Amino acid sequence: MSKKSSSGSGLMSSAGLMRYYEADKKAIHIDPKSVLVFGVVIGFAIIMLNAMYGLWP
Repeated sequence: MSKKSSSGSGLMSSAGLMRYYEADKKAIHIDPKSVLVFGVVIGFAIIMLNAMYGLWP
């Protein structure tokens, strides 16, 4: 019988692939509520600038 080598099995199964939890550690995390608040603030600023410069319909 032949012996299976456990040292090479992990390397061949993940050749060139990054695991999800490794990619998640390096990502920038932003709270969804802060994205919504930022969008509302920017939208309000655009509306106010349009009103101040006479571009409001």
